[in-house]
Amino acid sequence: MSEYEKKINTIKENLDKAKNLRIRAEARLEDLNKQKQEILKELDELGIEPEGLEGEISRLKSEIEELINRAEKLIPEDLIKSN
Repeated sequence: MSEYEKKINTIKENLDKAKNLRIRAEARLEDLNKQKQEILKELDELGIEPEGLEGEISRLKSEIEELINRAEKLIPEDLIKSN
């Protein structure tokens, strides 16, 4: 096999590898787009705009902290310390 044939074969192999990578990347992109649509649909069902997601997360964190604080206040400390 001549030097040119080796180079041509290497180029063909690299093209095949690049084509396979492109196909996998396109499939991954399609999967990610499907996931994005599902998430957007769920947000819509919850009545949350994507732009307001950070605010909603902050609100929920605050609500969780408030509920934990209220629960802690309902537990009598003297009972816990005596056991």
